[in-house]
Amino acid sequence: QVQLVESGGGLVRAGGSLRLSCARSGIDFGLVAMGWYRQAPGKQRELVATIDTSGSTYYTDSVKGRFTISRDNAKNTLYLHMVSLKPEDTAVYYCNRRPAAYTWGQGTQVTVSS
Repeated sequence: QVQLVESGGGLVRAGGSLRLSCARSGIDFGLVAMGWYRQAPGKQRELVATIDTSGSTYYTDSVKGRFTISRDNAKNTLYLHMVSLKPEDTAVYYCNRRPAAYTWGQGTQVTVSS
């Protein structure tokens, strides 16, 4: 069973930056599209960014130009580099396959203060 472990979250001020990591178990990491999702308090989980097997990326409009998704297939690791963070980015961030097919991990909390 694939396991997902997210890390790198924290408390930052608006305008700050964070780099999230997602370690995924399994031997086929490089063969699947992956994504970052987030869930803010009282809201549904939403897709933030995706990266496919060729490295092509997608970003939801609210994070374009501020977030960068990347992957290291040799390390079975997915990353999300976030800059110019805003209070509305506050959420628990999760990684998963795109479309989501694995059991969700615990996520990593990102809190942006104004």
